[in-house]
Amino acid sequence: MKTKDIKAYGTKAADAPLHSINIDRREPTPHDVEIEILYCGICHSDLHAVRNEWGGTIYPIVPGHEIVGRVTKVGGHVTKFKPGDLAAVGCIVDSCRECEYCKEGLEQFCEPGNTIVFGSPDKHLGGQTYGGFSENIVVDENYVLHVPEKLDLASAAPLLCAGITTYSPLKHWNAGPGKKVGIIGIGGLGHLAIKIARAMGAYVVVFSTSLSKAEDAKRLGADEVVLSTDAEQMKQQSKLDMILDTVSAKHNVNTYLHLLKVDGTLVLVGLPADQLPVGAFSLITGRKSFAGSNIGGIAETQEMLNFCAEHNITADIELINIQQINEAFDRLEKGDVHYRFVIDMASLKNN
Repeated sequence: MKTKDIKAYGTKAADAPLHSINIDRREPTPHDVEIEILYCGICHSDLHAVRNEWGGTIYPIVPGHEIVGRVTKVGGHVTKFKPGDLAAVGCIVDSCRECEYCKEGLEQFCEPGNTIVFGSPDKHLGGQTYGGFSENIVVDENYVLHVPEKLDLASAAPLLCAGITTYSPLKHWNAGPGKKVGIIGIGGLGHLAIKIARAMGAYVVVFSTSLSKAEDAKRLGADEVVLSTDAEQMKQQSKLDMILDTVSAKHNVNTYLHLLKVDGTLVLVGLPADQLPVGAFSLITGRKSFAGSNIGGIAETQEMLNFCAEHNITADIELINIQQINEAFDRLEKGDVHYRFVIDMASLKNN
């Protein structure tokens, strides 16, 4: 298979900084779309993977799974895209297409295992896949998304992970008019969850450990903001239909399970490295559920992009150059970002 050498940013070790490297990309096969990457968001899971905090990282690694760009070339059998189109790629770039979940549009739960944009076995070139901290990417058209023209491209990039990660469970657990939805955390995931839940018509209650974020939560669309470290405020909080937990650090989920109505659900979308103990009485008192959700399928991701365009929803971002990536990772680890870093990939040309 023909390949070409392109610029990227990656690392060969957990304790080494990201730096300029070269990787191979395949030339488009008949069903492939080649995309020049214009912007790529930085997700906390990029940081976890690069530093091997979940274990199992294979090096060298080129992270990045919130990709927005422009189509530069298509294979001969491609029907959904043409050169010049705006396009996006999220976490999934392939799946088995045959299991019950793939057939239902739930590629995120592909039974044999899907192909993630970075760190998965590369079915075409061998080795492993490389992500969006690179000049371009080549993906089967069935796993490429259309970007509505209305969306600002840079601030739309985080929708490819943070957006779908919050949209999917809010939709699945029926957030909408008449529902009271709690959001734990006002970060990369949480700030988009507030916007999306409000746009769906839900009454939104935000829980934060920082009083300083209360005003911003209201700006984002929260109806109420509760300081989770204030026992009296937590005690006075009325019961919720659903709580979306976006926190990636260890915390006490039992505190929030107590705030659910009968048959309410707390849905975990943050990915703490540590275990989260759940008390039995937190669940059985009120027939409550503790659930999890993981991104969304391709069709649902497209639905989310269209929904966000309709409601003028994008991420609040800080745009950086690729040369600032290591500083951005350090700041992300400290929670020092308002609320999502996005890389202007034109800066990669300066390397």
